Order: sequence, then C-alpha cells, then structure tokens
Amino acid sequence: MSAAQFAPVEEQLDRLKRGAVDLIDEAQLASKLERSRETNIPLTIKTGFDPSTPDLHLGHVVLLRKMRHFQEFGHRVIFLIGDFTAMIGDPTGKKTTRPQLTREQVEENFQSYEKQVFQVLDRESTIIDYNSRWLSQLGSQGIVQLAGRYTLARMMERDDFRSRFAENQPISLHELLYPLIQGYDSIALKADVELGGHDQIFNLLVGRDLMKEEGLEPQVVLTVPLLVGTDGVNKMSKSLGNHIGIDDSPSEIYGKTMSIPDTLMWDWFLLLTDTPSDDLDRYRSEVEAGERHPKSLKQELAHLLTSTFKGDAAADRAASEFEKVFASGGIPEKIETVEVSQSLTLSALLAATRLAASRKEAERLVKQGAVSVDGQKQEDGFLTLPAKEVPYVVKVGKRRFLKVLISA
Repeated sequence: MSAAQFAPVEEQLDRLKRGAVDLIDEAQLASKLERSRETNIPLTIKTGFDPSTPDLHLGHVVLLRKMRHFQEFGHRVIFLIGDFTAMIGDPTGKKTTRPQLTREQVEENFQSYEKQVFQVLDRESTIIDYNSRWLSQLGSQGIVQLAGRYTLARMMERDDFRSRFAENQPISLHELLYPLIQGYDSIALKADVELGGHDQIFNLLVGRDLMKEEGLEPQVVLTVPLLVGTDGVNKMSKSLGNHIGIDDSPSEIYGKTMSIPDTLMWDWFLLLTDTPSDDLDRYRSEVEAGERHPKSLKQELAHLLTSTFKGDAAADRAASEFEKVFASGGIPEKIETVEVSQSLTLSALLAATRLAASRKEAERLVKQGAVSVDGQKQEDGFLTLPAKEVPYVVKVGKRRFLKVLISA
C-alpha cells in the first residue's frame, strides 16, 4: 500500500475511536498514524486471545471488528494466541482463580477459533502468532527478572486482585505473573497498538510500562466495552446463557437478537454494525418522538447480524420464520426430534432434554405458564406424558421448540 492509499489521519481516528472506551493516548496514536502515512509502513496492532473456550460469541466480535477496522486502513494486525498464558489462567474480572488449561485443550480450542474468527477478520492480512514462541524460551531466569520489574503494591492496584485480597479470597502467585507476561508479548512484537476489552486495561497498561523500561516506544492502548448480553443486564457470557454464538443457527441469531431489551439495541448497533452514527442519532430521535416503533429497528439489527454471519438469504429466511412463529403463533418448519425410552413427568422430561437446566427450573417454568405441549399450556410439572407413535411438540418460552418421541 502506498502512502497515498493510507486514509487521512482524522478519518482513521474517527473510525477507530467509534465505540472505544479507553484510548491512551489519542495524540500518540495520531502521531503514529501520521508517521505510517509518511513512511508507508503500517502499524503493528496486537490483540491477544486466550483460547479458554472453544466458541466465540458476539462479545468477542466487538474486539474482532476493531481489529478489522485497523486492517481496512492497511495496518498489520496480529491475532496472538495466548497458548502459553492460557496455561497460566487469566483471572481478569474473576473473583476466583481461573482454571489452567492443558496443551491439548489450548490446541483444540484454537482450532475452533480459527474456523470462526475469519467471519470477521480478513484472512489474507491477519498474522497468527503464538506467545509460546518467545515465552517458552524466556526460561526461569527470564521470568524472575521480569517479575523484578514490578512491585506487589503496583500489581495490587488491579481491581480484581484488590477485591479478592480484601475478601480473603486466594490469589495464586502465578496469577500475579499474568499481566507481566502479557506485557512482555508487546515487547516481543514491538506493538504500536494493543487492543483489548475494557476489563483488560490494567494488563495493557503494564505492557506500555514495560516497553518504556525496555527503551521502546510505548504502545497505544485502545479498549472496547464489554458487550451486555441478551438479558440486558450482565456481560455476554456462555456460562450465563445470555450469549449469541458466531456458530449459532440463523434462526437463533435472529430470534435471540429480537429478544433483547429495546434500550440495548443502540449499543449493539454501535458496536456490532457499521450503521453510521448520524443514522443512529436519527433512529433514536424517531423512536423518542413516537415516529418509529423499536421493533422495526430491532428487526433491522437482527437481519444485519444474521446476514453478517450467515448471508442475506439465510437472514431473510430467519426473519420470515420469526414472523411465522412469534407474530403469527406458528411453529418452526425444522424442529429437532429426540427420543426417550420411557414415560417421564413433564419436569423430568424438560430436564432430560435440556429444555430446562434442572427439574427445579423446569417446575418453575411450568408454574409460570411458559411450557406447552402440542399447543396446550401445561400447569402440572408432575404430569406424565404417555408413549405415542408421533412426537409431542414441546415449547418452552417463546423460542425453544423440541419434538419428543416417547417410545413404549
């Protein structure tokens, strides 16, 4: 890419700052971008991912999109696999020590990552690296020397360490090494910018400090917010069940997006789509003035997200099915069928088929009137469904359907 092809600095800054929480510091980033234009040398953008789980969701997409923005401006984006640090366990935002992963778990999870990330990132211009490449060579002496660069008092400035210490929760010594090792990655890669979630701000600033001590130009730190999940309350998380996975079906992506609170869709538009900010301001004004119903905007958001990961045709089908099932009271054309070999109470059946997390949860759902069988709302969790030749259609809540064949 020639210097003339690099976008003007102000244009780059406007795009890169969209939806960002922390930018430390903007003047330095502007200077780096200007130098990049003048020298025709792209910036090195580092983003670390610990493959602690095999699946990515829309919360990860916020960060991946910011990486893609840098790529679109011609910069060098490094998708850094924390295979070494994953075996330490990053405690960020946790009240307890995060489990350490085995080498086999790391490799398995990354193989799953690789299939998903290129739905957002440009494969050809993404550099994949592993921090074990330099950290494994650091050795025990190098680790001790690295630990000598930071005091315990400075490390205890981290919110999660400080709160756990105050609550007499255990903090393992290896956890204190994590920010230092992540910071050393920035030295090894000579990063110009490091991206991360807002909960990573302490670790990213440690990298900035270590680079200064090493005599390198310190990295700019840019963080993005933690996406609130479909419940409208908590950070998106698979463990909380409030997530939308990149690998979810089109109907799941569309339907789950339609379920979010109206107030949440503004952040989702900002962080997960390229909808211009001026359009978002206009949409908000129209909703506030009663000129546009929030549902129509949520439909637009759901279609955009489904189309991004599954294509326009799949998004169209998902939208049509949603209207059929939820607006017209129909049922989906394709419903999974499971077979059970014995008659069970309704609560036991819901738990056995994972329509509910437990029998207690199933009983609560039945009492709330959230369960129907063959279109009839059920009120008795102890009802036993007899065996029959055709499957029952069981519905839980607004979006979960399952055909259950009970064999004699």
